[in-house]
Amino acid sequence: MRDPRVLQHLLDAATVDESVLALCPDYRALLIVVDGIEPGPGDVRSEALLRDAEQHARALLREHPVEALPHVAAWREAYRAFGAKPQRTRNSLEALLRRADAGLPRVNRLTDVYNAISVRHGIPIGGEDLDHYAGSARLRRAVGVEPFETVADGATAVEHPEPGEVVWCDDAGVTCRRWNWRQTSRTQLTASTRAALFILDALDPVTDGELSAAGAALAEELRRLGSDIVLARRLISASSPAGNGD
Repeated sequence: MRDPRVLQHLLDAATVDESVLALCPDYRALLIVVDGIEPGPGDVRSEALLRDAEQHARALLREHPVEALPHVAAWREAYRAFGAKPQRTRNSLEALLRRADAGLPRVNRLTDVYNAISVRHGIPIGGEDLDHYAGSARLRRAVGVEPFETVADGATAVEHPEPGEVVWCDDAGVTCRRWNWRQTSRTQLTASTRAALFILDALDPVTDGELSAAGAALAEELRRLGSDIVLARRLISASSPAGNGD
């Protein structure tokens, strides 16, 4: 298990490039790292969280189409700002909401937990296996040559982002394309994951309080997944660059 100081160092070294903040000055990223997870498949708790999230989404969508929900509409505008077409490449929150009526995917315990919290709180969340992550997280605009490892026709394939695309990266390449659209297969969470990095993305009208509540909900669920959980977090924004751990 990693020393808590190591986890905090990983967060303190994470960056959001000024070119991204120029697109969306209201953007905030809440990063959470956790170690000491006892691996396992989906369970009764994760299933209950998913069912609650499905009911929440169905209630929202009875009132408004998904694209009209304020939290979704904000991400559609952000995608347009860097040249993506949101009707073709949907942010992760919108993609989950569109699946909720038929049932959210059941993947593994960690993925199911953060997907449920994403839907329940209206915030895109990504999860990465820290043991396959290289260095610290960086959000920036792509040059277009960065490697992005994915799976095509059952085999590993390498793609590249579009120039100017907003991407999360580590030292080995792109970990998530188009801000929060598609994550790399290289660092995907599995039923064997013991340490993870979670990224919670927020734009107005999500408030700092709502973002903090989503992070607290995720941290609460993560602490249930092991007897020796070590967890740290950091908020990155244009106005609040300092981090804090616990």
